[in-house]
Amino acid sequence: MKIQEMRELTPEELRHQYDETAKELFNLRVQKSTGQLEKPSRIRELRREVARLRTVQTERKKEGRA
Repeated sequence: MKIQEMRELTPEELRHQYDETAKELFNLRVQKSTGQLEKPSRIRELRREVARLRTVQTERKKEGRA
């Protein structure tokens, strides 16, 4: 998901997307530690997506205060 698409989400959708992405990232890290991970590049993709989601959340918090 691109940053622009994330900015168009409602706060509830954004929170749900963050939870789902973080959960998937956790599961992939567990798979990595047990040697069952098939696509290691997916961890990198998810880390970046989590960072984008957090960025959008932070932007919205700052807009509310300004």
